[in-house]
Amino acid sequence: MNIKLHLDEAESAPVVRLAEALQVNPEDVLYAALNRLMLHARETDVQHEIVQTRLARKNNLPLWADTAGSVHAYEGMPPCEPEKGKYSI
Repeated sequence: MNIKLHLDEAESAPVVRLAEALQVNPEDVLYAALNRLMLHARETDVQHEIVQTRLARKNNLPLWADTAGSVHAYEGMPPCEPEKGKYSI
């Protein structure tokens, strides 16, 4: 079985920046993150976080993601440009 992960632009940009800073591929960053997760997968709080993240991802970007640009047209303001996330490189 092959597993593919789809990331929005706001999610993939911080991964790419981290990979570039470490001079590795984005896949290396994702594999390292998965490796760390799986080493703690038996812990109840980690299992709970996985379920909660799945539910939250339906409507929200993770804290490490870049902010998504917003339109603000309904407020008569110019569009906001995406910005680096608070927890990303």
